[in-house]
Amino acid sequence: MTRSELIAELARRNPHLMQRDVEAIIGTVFDEIVLALSRGDRVELRGFGAFSVKKRDARTGRNPRTGVAVSVSEKVVPFFKAGKDLRDRLNHAPARAPQAASR
Repeated sequence: MTRSELIAELARRNPHLMQRDVEAIIGTVFDEIVLALSRGDRVELRGFGAFSVKKRDARTGRNPRTGVAVSVSEKVVPFFKAGKDLRDRLNHAPARAPQAASR
């Protein structure tokens, strides 16, 4: 599901909200998650999962085309761990037929 599909689905399920309001809500939620992660905070959405950041140390890598050793600097990468409810719903929920995309 893309961001625009999420916005369209939420607008469809909440007819009392205008699409631009749904776009603003989704944008705000995503922006706040990004800001929290950039501060090094953990973002937990109960029943869904938790976003955090992990530090990757500097290392020596290889250019796959030439095989030449290259220095890869230290970096911080986002990490997501699915919550128990999400894992349970994925693994124990009855299989649903895929829905056709409405366009």
